[in-house]
Amino acid sequence: MTINFSIDSLAGIVTTQVTAAPSATDDGASSRSALDHVFFALSDTTRRDILERLNDTPMVVSQIAAPYAMSLQAVSRHIQVLVRAGLVHQERTGRISLCRLDAGPIFMAAVWINQYSRYWQTQFDTLADWLGKHRGRQKTPRRTRSRPR
Repeated sequence: MTINFSIDSLAGIVTTQVTAAPSATDDGASSRSALDHVFFALSDTTRRDILERLNDTPMVVSQIAAPYAMSLQAVSRHIQVLVRAGLVHQERTGRISLCRLDAGPIFMAAVWINQYSRYWQTQFDTLADWLGKHRGRQKTPRRTRSRPR
């Protein structure tokens, strides 16, 4: 986790940026842990909705919280899960917290999921072969016996 501070001495403003994305020096265990954080963050519908909303534009926490029937504190907890997963960067200027989407960890999850695409492709190839063999064969309608009346 990286925390950056910047101070504007003329305006007296302190800005904090918190980043939870793994660094390039991380080993495989920490990248697995980062992936666990991403999947955990994406497992909740509210957090996925927050990410969708942040996809369009950065927002302050109160804007993010507005459509939800939950407290500002509850929404802040969801945002902190997203920050820990590296999916959201939060910049604080005084009491205002601006949140921005970082889709990089989603790409990392997509790469991991894509490792299993060869299994899916094999299954689709098998299905295509089966359909190709059976496409020419059409079932002939069964004849029904007429019953004596």
